[in-house]
Amino acid sequence: MIEWDIKKLRILRALADRGTVTATAAALHMTPSAVSQQLTNLARQLGVPLLEVQGRGVRLTDAAHLVLRHAEAVFAELERADAELAGYLSGDAGEVRIGAFSTAVPVLVVPAVAALRRTHPGVEVRVRETEAAESYELLSAGAVDLALSLAAHAPTARDPRFTRITLLEDPLDVALPPDHPLVAAPAVRLADLSGDRWIYGGSGPWSEITRNACEAAGFVPEQAHSASGWTAILAMVEAGMGVALVPRMVTGRASGVAVRVLAHDRPTRHVVAALRRGSASAPALAHVLAALGAVPAG
Repeated sequence: MIEWDIKKLRILRALADRGTVTATAAALHMTPSAVSQQLTNLARQLGVPLLEVQGRGVRLTDAAHLVLRHAEAVFAELERADAELAGYLSGDAGEVRIGAFSTAVPVLVVPAVAALRRTHPGVEVRVRETEAAESYELLSAGAVDLALSLAAHAPTARDPRFTRITLLEDPLDVALPPDHPLVAAPAVRLADLSGDRWIYGGSGPWSEITRNACEAAGFVPEQAHSASGWTAILAMVEAGMGVALVPRMVTGRASGVAVRVLAHDRPTRHVVAALRRGSASAPALAHVLAALGAVPAG
């Protein structure tokens, strides 16, 4: 019978995630030679080649991908076992580590933590502000228990490592300069702003969201300025430098600009939570998910 070594399988999965032995070693706090030795031993135990040379690096063989497909099911079962054991040992007590994008921290995570202090004081939450890519690396490595991101940044629902849960739909409003002609209009549609100068990021999903919403309304937005931070975007709108689509999670705290709801166009983005597959039954994690889901949207 084949001997399955969980520690070595986790190293193989980390290599699949990070692509190089050097990056895998850094993530796991090992030396590259130790990573290579562990994977050589695993290949010997399983009786199949796991790595092949590709240029100056290595790549996973078809056998390695087959092993990982089965290993993901094993990892999920171990997560379920950990969750059930944690529930048995600590009941409603426990620690949950969250990696969340910056906008979600004050609007979503902080209210959820405040509610948990009242309802489940034994649950301790540790928050880490992260970019989406980092949060999923941390989740895969076991450094956080829950990752919050936009759906556009999240792994697909078919990723065997994670369970994805949609937390809320975040509508997009339009931010206008205080003296904009449409501030006092009975209703505002995106098409009404086709001749305006726009402010949004130069690339990435948020740029795509703005472009797609405007194109669905029948025009291509003229990008006057590029910024990725909401403080910068809202400051430029307030100064009359352009208009911008802004998520309700941000406009709820915006000042100095006129915010109009786009009732006709209804552009939205979705916020999702991801956790390691099999871990959802851990009591503390379940309480955190429930508290996040109970935070009012917008």
